[in-house]
Amino acid sequence: MKRTITRLADGRELLYFDRNDGADRGAIDRRDLPPRPGASELRYDPLTEEWIAVAGHRQSRTFLPPAGECPLCPSGPGRLTEIPSPSYEVVVFENRFPSFSTQPGEYPQVGGLSEVRPGVGRCEVVCFTPDHDSSFSALPPDRVELVMEAWIDRTAELSAMPGVEQVFCFENRGAEIGITLAHPHGQIYAYPYVTPRTRLSLGAAERHRERTGGNLFADVLAAEREAGVRVVASNEHWTAFVPAAARWPVEVHLYPHRRVPDLVALEEAERVAFGPLYTEVLRRLDGLFGVPMPYVAAWHQAPARVGRELSYAHLELFSVRRAPDKLKYLAGSEAAMGAFVNDVLPEETARRLRSIVTE
Repeated sequence: MKRTITRLADGRELLYFDRNDGADRGAIDRRDLPPRPGASELRYDPLTEEWIAVAGHRQSRTFLPPAGECPLCPSGPGRLTEIPSPSYEVVVFENRFPSFSTQPGEYPQVGGLSEVRPGVGRCEVVCFTPDHDSSFSALPPDRVELVMEAWIDRTAELSAMPGVEQVFCFENRGAEIGITLAHPHGQIYAYPYVTPRTRLSLGAAERHRERTGGNLFADVLAAEREAGVRVVASNEHWTAFVPAAARWPVEVHLYPHRRVPDLVALEEAERVAFGPLYTEVLRRLDGLFGVPMPYVAAWHQAPARVGRELSYAHLELFSVRRAPDKLKYLAGSEAAMGAFVNDVLPEETARRLRSIVTE
C-alpha cells in the first residue's frame, strides 16, 4: 500500500491510499478557499454528565449538491474539488466543516453550571471510490481491504493525538439518514472525550466481568452463534447477527471471532475476511425491500486510553427503514426518554435477511 500525504489550499491534510506504488498524487489544490474555522465549543450538560459540541460554522456546510458539483469526485478541467488528483482509489482528508479540530477559537463562559472548553479533536472524510454513483456494497474485495487499511492508519494516528480520547469510523448512507453528500463516503471523528454510548457499554462490561469473570462482548457473540436463530451470515473470522434486543427495525452487528480492542489489532486474515462478509450483508439489506437501504454503519472501538481491556471492536449497522414505504422516526419515547420501541421482531428480520439471494 502506498500512502501519500499532501495539503489542501487552506492547509487541511489529505491522504491518498493506493495499491499501486507508482500512483502519481502530485496534483496541487489551486482553489481560493476561506480560512479554516476555529474549533467548536464543548458545553457540559450537568444533568446527563455529557459534553455537547456547538459548531455554528457547520450550519453553512455543503448540502446535497448536484452530481456535477460534488466536492468528493476527482478534480478535472474546469472542476476543482476537495480531491486535487484526477483519479484516486481511497482518500482521507480533514473535513472542511468539522465538529472538532485543533484550530484556535474563542470560548466565552456561558454562566450557569455549564462548563465550556474547546472542541479539540479532528474530523476526517473517507472517500471509498471515485465513482459518484457507486456504493460500499459494490466495492471489490481489494478496495474494501484498502478502506480497512485507511481506517486502521487513521485509528492509530488519531488515537496518538494530544487530547483525543476516542476514534470513531462510520458511514451514513441515504437521504433518509440525513446525508449532506451523496457520493460514497464515510467519516472519522477523533473525540476529546469518551462518548456516552461507549461509557455505558464499558460500564456494563465491567460489571459483567465482576459477576462472571468473562468478557461481555465475547459472551454475547458466543451466545448468538450458539443460538443461531439471529445469525445472518458468517465466515471463518466474522459473524453477522441481529441483536436480540435490537433497537432499530433493521439492525445487524458484525464481530470478529477473536477479541481485539480496535481495528489496529486485527490480523491480516481477519482484515481480508471482513470485506466479503460485510458487502454480502449490505446487499442483503438492499434486497430486503427492493430499494437501497439507508443505514448508519458504526465501528465501536476501544477508547485511546481507558477501558481497552474490556473493549471488543465490532461494527454495528442499522437502518431507519421498517417497510418499503415507512421509516422509523425517533418520536416521544425514543427522542425524549431514550426508551426504544421496536416494531419488528429481531428473529424475523434475521430470517428475512438470510432469505435474500445475493449472488
